[in-house]
Amino acid sequence: MIGLPEAGEDRGAWHPSGRAARERLSGAESGGRERAVSDGPEQTLSGRLPEALRGRLALPVICAPMFIVSGPELVIAQCLSGVVGSFPALNARPAALLDEWLTRITRTLAEARAADPSRKVAPFAVNQIVHASNDRLAQDVEACVRHRVPIIITSLRAPDAVIRPVHAYGGVVFHDVTTVRHAEKALEAGVDGLILVCAGAGGHAGTLSPFALVGEIRRFYGGPLILSGAITSGAAILAAQAMGADLAYMGTRFIATREANAAPAYKDMIAGSAAADILYTPYFTGVPGNYLTPSIRAAGLDPEALPVRDKAAMNFGSGGVKAWRDVWGAGQGVGTIADAPATADLVAHLAREYAAARGRMAGLSAEYAGEAVP
Repeated sequence: MIGLPEAGEDRGAWHPSGRAARERLSGAESGGRERAVSDGPEQTLSGRLPEALRGRLALPVICAPMFIVSGPELVIAQCLSGVVGSFPALNARPAALLDEWLTRITRTLAEARAADPSRKVAPFAVNQIVHASNDRLAQDVEACVRHRVPIIITSLRAPDAVIRPVHAYGGVVFHDVTTVRHAEKALEAGVDGLILVCAGAGGHAGTLSPFALVGEIRRFYGGPLILSGAITSGAAILAAQAMGADLAYMGTRFIATREANAAPAYKDMIAGSAAADILYTPYFTGVPGNYLTPSIRAAGLDPEALPVRDKAAMNFGSGGVKAWRDVWGAGQGVGTIADAPATADLVAHLAREYAAARGRMAGLSAEYAGEAVP
């Protein structure tokens, strides 16, 4: 079982909710400004993460679920490499295919763990779009419950209806947020962690600097934080942790891998683009997101003259035609990507970069260490 409170136990004992933490913060000294709330003095990373993730990761990374790109091949390769793999439930079309995908992923990972119990095989996650237009939501959640999917990643609206059935079997729910208010709503609903989708992230993304959003949320929330936004290297993974996040959330870097279900031209465009080639627009889904400008032009559109669309344009229904499947999402980190290796090779490379960055930071810490100020 994943490390969640027992029925009837105060969830605040595991991590403080947004409302409870803010109430404590508002009564603090210095006009309500105080150090970040935590679950205990100098709480460690492992102490903040659910049991399902402890000791199972080769790197502190969750791979983001990506439209079309994320399928069983990529998810399995990611998990076998020691990072959490994920996919959107809506990628499995028709809906009956979701059961097949979940069976295949669950069986493959279980066999790998049984063959080598010492191997770090990460759990996997499924993304659910919580929106009125998603007419598959109830059916897809039921499938995830049957297969006891370890992690559910929810997007858009606060996932009140998803949390209870997932918690009933011991699963955890992480929710995408782009603002403090979104974070508060998700915590009040009872999510187990927050994914902060900051400026520069691929696909649907926010506009806030990660320094700003992590800092504000850490003032009132001491639970798991996963950070997204142009993270494409091992050094960036470490930077996310140094900033106050527990895990990095990486999508764009894994589009350019052998196992990704992306067209060769998409992978080539990722490797040949820079941050200046990314356009932030709500035009394609009604939700603001980052897209590769060359793919917009290839679709016959002028990136400089896209009509304005609002949230009313959102449609995630199973019967909807995905007219923009050849308009490709990507984050601002594309300028650091130049190849498309196998996922295992990429994760090994990221691990080396992460270790090297830790070494550099240790040297800097020694150089700038001074006597503690009382």
